[in-house]
Amino acid sequence: MFHVKHDYDLIIVGGGHAGTEAAAAAARRGARVALLTQRPDRVGAMSCNPSIGGLGKGHLVREVDAFDGIMARASDAAAIHHRMLNRSKGLAVQGPRVQADRGRYLRAVQDLLAGYSNIATLAGEAAELLIDHGKVAGIVTAAGQTIRARAVVLATGTFLGGRLFRGSERHEGGRVDEESANRLGQQLRAAGLPIARLKTGTPPRLDGRTINWAALEPQPSDQDAWTMSPMTPRRILPQVACAITRTTQQTHNIIRAGLGDSPLFGGAIEGQGPRYCPSIEDKVHRFGDRDGHQIFLEPEALDDATIYPNGISTSLGSDVQQALVRSIPGLEQARIVTPGYAVEYDYVDPRALDHYLALGAIPGLFCAGQINGTTGYEEAAAQGLAAGLNAAAYACDLAPAKLDRANSYIGVMIDDLVLQGVSEPYRMLTARAEFRLSLRADNAESRLSAIAAAYDCLSPERRRHVEERDAQRAQIRAGAMEGAPIDLVREVEEDRRYAPYLLRQAEEIARMRKDEGVALPPVATLRSIPGLSNEMIERLTVAAPRTLAEASRVRGVTPAALSTLWLHARKQKQAS
Repeated sequence: MFHVKHDYDLIIVGGGHAGTEAAAAAARRGARVALLTQRPDRVGAMSCNPSIGGLGKGHLVREVDAFDGIMARASDAAAIHHRMLNRSKGLAVQGPRVQADRGRYLRAVQDLLAGYSNIATLAGEAAELLIDHGKVAGIVTAAGQTIRARAVVLATGTFLGGRLFRGSERHEGGRVDEESANRLGQQLRAAGLPIARLKTGTPPRLDGRTINWAALEPQPSDQDAWTMSPMTPRRILPQVACAITRTTQQTHNIIRAGLGDSPLFGGAIEGQGPRYCPSIEDKVHRFGDRDGHQIFLEPEALDDATIYPNGISTSLGSDVQQALVRSIPGLEQARIVTPGYAVEYDYVDPRALDHYLALGAIPGLFCAGQINGTTGYEEAAAQGLAAGLNAAAYACDLAPAKLDRANSYIGVMIDDLVLQGVSEPYRMLTARAEFRLSLRADNAESRLSAIAAAYDCLSPERRRHVEERDAQRAQIRAGAMEGAPIDLVREVEEDRRYAPYLLRQAEEIARMRKDEGVALPPVATLRSIPGLSNEMIERLTVAAPRTLAEASRVRGVTPAALSTLWLHARKQKQAS
């Protein structure tokens, strides 16, 4: 730890998945970082489900790891169950996912952060941004302490204006037993930023000793020994099985009878929740013809009996939760350890950000994670990486780091957010990536290591590892298969199998990059361009694309409008 008091290059607000990844990324670029959090002992905590990865999400974890990030290695240190999702399909859409021991994951994150001598973890609530001549100059804490820095990354998760809902209960907080950050949210609203509300939720936690496991279908861990990070040579912890059960018509009747007490259906919650991870009451309401909904019973630790019932996120009252749980096969005697609840929180419309995750209205301010309208640990970590790299670039006069749709899922996500905005919490899916044949989870290291090295954010150990793996790939391509790591053999074989398609995709990427060079006029001048309809002008004004390629990705912009923009840009270039 270094001890330069109140004198940092940048401050990270929040110690969740976005904040920790941002701090580590900035530190790898040489910045002096203050990680400000209300609870230093909770840095790296898994707020909701005890898992990392999944479809699309596993790609993000591997990409963060290719930049020497911490999420994949922390996952490996805590993994107690491995499952490769979509295993029956091609590698491009397979998603690595692990169940993690909560306590071990938190400790692994904290241990990895402790390895950076230029990160100081500070206890306190960020109450106010310090602004000097319109630019960020630091943070003022709730205790009145001023911490100065050239840049700030807001990674506030669900804490910005956070409110908890469970039946008729209402509490201020970002998660159970932790305070919300209201003063900072009020300042951002007063600054005129485009802020709205979103919602997420969590299921009740169960005592695994009260579950009838013998009556349930077990789901064992994968036998093949893959890990999240290629830096992890083998699995570390014993593996445990999950189990599968389903809701019943009795469950659904209990839920319907309890909807009168639901803050979701009673109007108390205004924010939109995630479509791909709805609450159980929302599932029952929307899919009334279904006879049941699948539930995965996921152990939270090796030495703790708590079980996470993935699939029954809810904000119903505690008594209703107990009744619905006990109507589920295998859970007839199950005891709830902690009831589920919903969280509603502030987010900033990500269209106010640029592709570096910088907020244009306040220079020096960057945002990452749920404050940008996303959901999920993996999405948060990936944004934290990008924001940390770029906040360090801003504060230390380094080259900014921009990833795009052609080289990473991180680039896909950021591009989606800043051009399209969100109407619900954004979740990464493989279907969002048009170049997914080349953006596989298994080749993240070979895709991105050179880019990471160019931004000088790889440790010497990681650089040596990358050089060794690159040499092994070259040997495999030359036909020397003996002694080669099986994951690299599969990666090279997949490249060969899809070579014709990858070549065609490379041509599409080249066209996209060419269009990235075609600059568009400021949005204020769009009405002067003949041939653009009012609808197209409105869509383009909201998204504010800077290039023809960005305009082509704005939802609803027609080919005719793109042709008009291209002709205008060509005339402007000829005139100059």
